[in-house]
Amino acid sequence: MPAFWFFFLSIFLCLSYVSTAAEPVTCSGIVPMKYRYDKISIADFGGVGDGVTVNTKAFRAAIYRIQHLHRRGGTLLYIPPGVYLTDSFNLTSHMTLYLARGAVIKATQDTKNWRLIAPLPSYGRGRERPGGRYVSFIHGDGVHDVVITGENGTIDGQGDVWWNMWRQRTLQFTRPNLIEFINSKNIIISNVIFQNSPFWNIHPVYSSNIVVRYVTILAPADSPNTDGIDPDSSSNVCIEDSYISTGDDLVAVKSGWDEYGIAYGRPSSDITIRRIRGSSPFSGIAIGSETSGGVENVFAEHINLYNVGVGIHIKTNIGRGGFIRNITVSNVFMEKARKGIKIAGDVGDHPDDKFNPNALPVVKGITLTDIWGIQVLQAGLIQGLKNSPFTGICLSNINLHGMTATTRTPPWKCSDVSGAAHLVSPIQCSELTSAQHATSCSNY
Repeated sequence: MPAFWFFFLSIFLCLSYVSTAAEPVTCSGIVPMKYRYDKISIADFGGVGDGVTVNTKAFRAAIYRIQHLHRRGGTLLYIPPGVYLTDSFNLTSHMTLYLARGAVIKATQDTKNWRLIAPLPSYGRGRERPGGRYVSFIHGDGVHDVVITGENGTIDGQGDVWWNMWRQRTLQFTRPNLIEFINSKNIIISNVIFQNSPFWNIHPVYSSNIVVRYVTILAPADSPNTDGIDPDSSSNVCIEDSYISTGDDLVAVKSGWDEYGIAYGRPSSDITIRRIRGSSPFSGIAIGSETSGGVENVFAEHINLYNVGVGIHIKTNIGRGGFIRNITVSNVFMEKARKGIKIAGDVGDHPDDKFNPNALPVVKGITLTDIWGIQVLQAGLIQGLKNSPFTGICLSNINLHGMTATTRTPPWKCSDVSGAAHLVSPIQCSELTSAQHATSCSNY
């Protein structure tokens, strides 16, 4: 390359980098942050942050005030530094829950104080146990214009008592999520640390216009089912710029369970996942396995994973029905993974024996590009269903290396799948044709 063109290209790349660094691409504008002119403090309602006093009455009184006084533009509830022990509480519309630096909202561990609520109709029962389920620690049902933010204060679920009940098989009902929004819209969750959730951490379900950004989610690697962020039958979801280290999937997109999800029929769609870092013994970025309402238009990019079970995991099962389509994952780096990529039709349990074994999922239009991995035990496993093959599986510029050569495990294992591959190393399975001879990916 002539020196002039090399110099020009170097300047262009530098300017592009500076522009990108200064103005990172974001989807967070789908829900603008609102300024609340009306402000109250939990201390105004008797809140005591000594780590011993139970502040349930204070939280409920403060939120009752917000709900019934209807201040123009909504109200900010300020949580000063301190440790505020409380039972679960409900949020209301037009409010901001603001945690100061050093503020901790901590769940009580007396499980008898946790009320039961109905199972989600798209699940038909609790996810773990038949019947109802325990209400989430912080709960929003039918709310809108809600913000949970602050100066990196902490919401602590103190989940170990629930994890032990799960391990000892003494759970009567499904464990509570840390944060759940049902039938809600225009929600922002940002600049907060979430830790030790009893079950899933952040669960928006039947909701739309959700932004989760600049959060940290922590749980021990052996804590059961502590998924990070699980959009469920929800649309227009933006997940960005966060660190997640938990005992289960970091981000898992869901949409209902078997016959109940098929009947409810609400998909998850238009979901962006960007600039996520983390580790998990299970999956980094996951779709499923509860996808009976359908999942479409998911875009994930700039993902950094280490010490993971599966880097990218798209999972479903017979009886699920539904569809998984138009999924794009790009610019992923992973280090120390059992599997780099897994797309499988035999994952997940069933709510009961009433599922229809002929309800087969349709999986098509999966694009994975620019993925790099080191110390990856197996590059990938892509196994569709005999009577519903996975189509349009497109792999491009993928390098997953490090440990495969030292084992007898083949780098790729594929069946009942079609698509194309280009610049894949180790070389892809024969079911995925060379890109220059394939047209199946051009439609996606």
